[in-house]
Amino acid sequence: MQQNIIVMGVSGSGKSTIGSMIARELDLEFLDADDFHPKSNKEKMAAGTPLTDEDRLPWLKTLQQQLERPHIVLACSALKTSYRDVLDPDRNHLWVFLNGSREVIAQRMSERKGHFMSKSLLDSQIDTLEVPKGVIEVNIDQAPEDIVTQILNDLQTQE
Repeated sequence: MQQNIIVMGVSGSGKSTIGSMIARELDLEFLDADDFHPKSNKEKMAAGTPLTDEDRLPWLKTLQQQLERPHIVLACSALKTSYRDVLDPDRNHLWVFLNGSREVIAQRMSERKGHFMSKSLLDSQIDTLEVPKGVIEVNIDQAPEDIVTQILNDLQTQE
């Protein structure tokens, strides 16, 4: 696979789980965008304060630099079109959008342990989300294995 894959969606949609599973299946490197947030961003989110575009821009540019290398699956919220434009200015990457209901995502967020993202930010993330066009969109209300199978099948048809 020549193109990198970016798995996007709101916090709690399963980006890290699904992205790492895809990377394993395709023998690609997995990167979690959360690992690239500066401490100040993590502290803001843990305190329940949404990040501003100014907070996100240096982080997005760092991720864009990572995507200059081949054979990567990146899990990244990429909520706005403008964020996706920074990550993929030339539209070279394949995008997967993990979509689900607020209820399913809230349940998942309440079950996860040790994550810096405050559950109180879910509504802010949903409000910020600009649904992407021309991407692989998958409903997350199914088993992770089924989600990955669907994505891999869709990726094969796009190659």
